[in-house]
Amino acid sequence: MKLLVLDAGHCLSLALAREANRRSDTELIIEESLTPDPDWLAEVAPDALVIPPLSRPIIAAPAEVTAHAEAVERCMELCREADIPLVWCVSDQLYEDGFAEPIDEHVIPRPRDESLRRLVVTGDRIRAEHPHHLIVRLGPLFALEGSHAWLNELIDTLIVGGEVRGEVDVTCCPTSADAVAMALIGMLQQQQCGAGAWGSYHLAGTEPVSIYTFVSVVRTQLATRLEGRGEKRELGPLRALHHHHDHPLRRVLNCRRVLEVFGVHQKPWRLELSNMLDAWCLANAPACSKEESTS
Repeated sequence: MKLLVLDAGHCLSLALAREANRRSDTELIIEESLTPDPDWLAEVAPDALVIPPLSRPIIAAPAEVTAHAEAVERCMELCREADIPLVWCVSDQLYEDGFAEPIDEHVIPRPRDESLRRLVVTGDRIRAEHPHHLIVRLGPLFALEGSHAWLNELIDTLIVGGEVRGEVDVTCCPTSADAVAMALIGMLQQQQCGAGAWGSYHLAGTEPVSIYTFVSVVRTQLATRLEGRGEKRELGPLRALHHHHDHPLRRVLNCRRVLEVFGVHQKPWRLELSNMLDAWCLANAPACSKEESTS
């Protein structure tokens, strides 16, 4: 299976590259931009084109959201003309006001924000105009490297003593980019084998938590690892934010359909986070040891 992935520096693109490198059944081609040349696309002839999500669209500049939506629609047109399946990953923030219960796949987002509505229009076009599509709605992605990675931002801020803020009244399901990459390749492999299960799916981590709780766990686990190897470092403080005093917001995705159709289980975000922090400490240990030896 040959996949074309756009937005080369995105944390999900990097995770897909790592996952493909571990497999012998998947070839990955990564394109820097979100607007592939039609002739080049026809020459590459991928089995699917994958577009990573615009993370945190709620706080993104309207021009950035519009540009992303227009690029996705152009890709959809190219894929439809060339009969190439399209995979578009989307942030759960399109469910702007959340729901009291876990959000099922058939629930189309109806945000009030104009920029978010622009992304919904793109999703409506894909569903109406290109049958061979997967719209995969994701919880907040976290990873150690790449753009939109979140976790790397948190670690960098904490290490230099900067303040990290998190909402205590926004509940979500943090989602590992590595877990998403593994799931997407598995889903597309099944599609290659004739599953024909196109449509919208939800993919997120287990255990809904507030954003404040997530960043607190990051800080605690990072501090524990640093102390365990003898580093005395004062990490930055946390600040709890309260944005939804009257009605705490729950943005929890129901991932039952992706399990029933593809057999994809949600990955526990705590385990994924722990593995990533172990990897970060391993990667940063030599530099730290060198600093200590020269001091």
